[in-house]
Amino acid sequence: MADGRPAAAGWWMAALAGLVGVLIGAVAMAAASGYFVRSYLLEHPEVLPEAMERLQQRETAQAVEQNRAALETPFHGAWAGAADADVVLVEFYDYACGFCRQMNPVVERLIAEDPKLKVVWREFPVLGPASEEAAVASLAAAEAGRFKAFHERLFELGRPSAETIAAARAAVNLPEPTLTPAYEQELRRNYQLAEALRANGTPTFVVGDQVFRGAVGYEVLKEAIGAARRN
Repeated sequence: MADGRPAAAGWWMAALAGLVGVLIGAVAMAAASGYFVRSYLLEHPEVLPEAMERLQQRETAQAVEQNRAALETPFHGAWAGAADADVVLVEFYDYACGFCRQMNPVVERLIAEDPKLKVVWREFPVLGPASEEAAVASLAAAEAGRFKAFHERLFELGRPSAETIAAARAAVNLPEPTLTPAYEQELRRNYQLAEALRANGTPTFVVGDQVFRGAVGYEVLKEAIGAARRN
């Protein structure tokens, strides 16, 4: 016909048929791809732990980035090192944790060696009532500007108890504290941050976008600080 409608209809039908063909081909390719992926995984199950580890690392890095401001903002004076740092090392710790006591000189060494490093300590009392009592005293010390001296002294005295906590307080002239709303809020925030990072023990360290659990040692943290600085 002169108006060209049959020709237009033919083009439309041809285009539709082509689109259907592409979709059918895509579905077939996806099915085939899924089959080959499944077959490969069944034949090489050793790749699964590595894949899961990479997925967890990616999710952890995202959690760190989402919570970075909260992680790297200390509670008053609960920090040491450079105020204008280019890398921040965050430690979740418990005074009753022997591994935290073991890592304390390592953290001190990193601070002494690196003029652009800042360390932020986060109270994470998970080992019982004595840990909680020590954490409250530590928060009071941070608020009073005496955190570092209290922190070092209590670790020197060993596991926290009513006697060792009192001795550490006396050493820095800190009155017996009470659990204030501000301290409760800080502890609650730290538990929430630890949960976001899937940290359920101490020590837990955060450097850059990496999270390390346990007494990982000087070399691991040193390398992580370098990687964070490069990135």
